[in-house]
Amino acid sequence: MEKIKIIFLGTSQAIPTATRNHTSILLSYKNENILIDCGEGTQRQFRKANINPCKITRLLITHWHGDHVLGIPGFFQTLALNNYSKMLHVYGPKGTKKFIKEILKIFIKKNRINVKVTEVDGKFFENNDFALESIGLEHGIPSNGYAFKEKDKLRINKDKLSKILKRNKLTFNDHKKFGNLIKGRNIKINKIILKSKDLTYTQKGRKLSFVFDTKYCKNAIKIAKNSDLSIIESTYSKNEKDLAEKYKHLTSGQAAQIAKEANVKLLVLTHISQRHEHKENGLLKEAKKIFPQTKIARDFMIVEV
Repeated sequence: MEKIKIIFLGTSQAIPTATRNHTSILLSYKNENILIDCGEGTQRQFRKANINPCKITRLLITHWHGDHVLGIPGFFQTLALNNYSKMLHVYGPKGTKKFIKEILKIFIKKNRINVKVTEVDGKFFENNDFALESIGLEHGIPSNGYAFKEKDKLRINKDKLSKILKRNKLTFNDHKKFGNLIKGRNIKINKIILKSKDLTYTQKGRKLSFVFDTKYCKNAIKIAKNSDLSIIESTYSKNEKDLAEKYKHLTSGQAAQIAKEANVKLLVLTHISQRHEHKENGLLKEAKKIFPQTKIARDFMIVEV
């Protein structure tokens, strides 16, 4: 099974700290490298993590607050100076087209990079391997949560196939023909019919979700539903619930409650306020009381699903 790799390039809230850069996460899967938000300093984080920014294929923007987007001008300049040759697909909430147009106008010479911008709501991308979905959250400005949903795959039960071949004394070197089994087709070897339904099983696709700046809301639960991994902002502690409500953010306990109600397998807390610098374990303990399968993100932490 192909790994889905998450690298946390930045895990702070609005003000970065000595140990936490502004928000940015990289999702790598097969030939896709999807950047979720691009806070100030992200291109330097690429360098520290030994990541080539020209490998980025898509940029997902959750919302247009500075700590999530101020790294975009520098990122675009880096791509232009390195002769980025792909089409960069940029997705975001309402207003994204206008903001990206202004960034390109101010910082990038005409036609130096190819950027396609789409303002999204619901499913907005799909290929043979996965789909991307968005949903509106509640943060006072247009703000999206995102989900990466791998498609279910039909797989060959190799042990079962091996036993049938051995029992019938069959030798077969045309392995490409076995590919028909995972297309739902039967194959024939020396008059023996091998049925797809008997020799295959469904490998359920994995789901990852990203719930950044928002207050506690139903849509946060909806986008996180049944995620193998959900990455959720945790700006405040339970003692700061009034601040969370005022600024439309989540406490660590609310993030854990979302994970619990959404039947998530693993929760990772991010977007940590500077006021919790070196005291993050307090947030972690609060969350674990509600949802034990919780971790707290740190810059350059890697999670594989």
